[in-house]
Amino acid sequence: MTAPADGNSPIEVLLVEDDPGDVLMTQEAFEEHKLRNRLNVVSDGAEALAYLRREGRYADAELPDLILLDLNLPRRDGREVLEEIKRDPELCRIPVVVLTTSQTDEDILRSYQLHANAYVTKPVDFEQFISVVRQIDEFFVSVVKLPPRG
Repeated sequence: MTAPADGNSPIEVLLVEDDPGDVLMTQEAFEEHKLRNRLNVVSDGAEALAYLRREGRYADAELPDLILLDLNLPRRDGREVLEEIKRDPELCRIPVVVLTTSQTDEDILRSYQLHANAYVTKPVDFEQFISVVRQIDEFFVSVVKLPPRG
């Protein structure tokens, strides 16, 4: 087993997001702030589960060290994806940050009941969005000790 990051090593990040604008802003946040982490993107819940289970075209995908998950996704809802991840013995160790526009108490409570590691509401403003992505990155790379890759 190897450690995903020592504070200096890049980590694998999976972004599960169907909005092309939010994908672009996240990619720009990684580029603008020279985040060295590898950002992989899938656009719906079914694709996210195929990626994580290394099925089909994702057979050679590396398991992420961190998942950024939108809740409102086509094909498989983000809540279903979160539940599947946390129920799977191989995947449950991966931290999941729910990154969504929803501010409802119901979504927040349900996400934590499904064992999300954090719940972050996406800012609409570009600069604030960049700041939030950078803070998530700094926290999970510099502050948190991530589990070793299996």
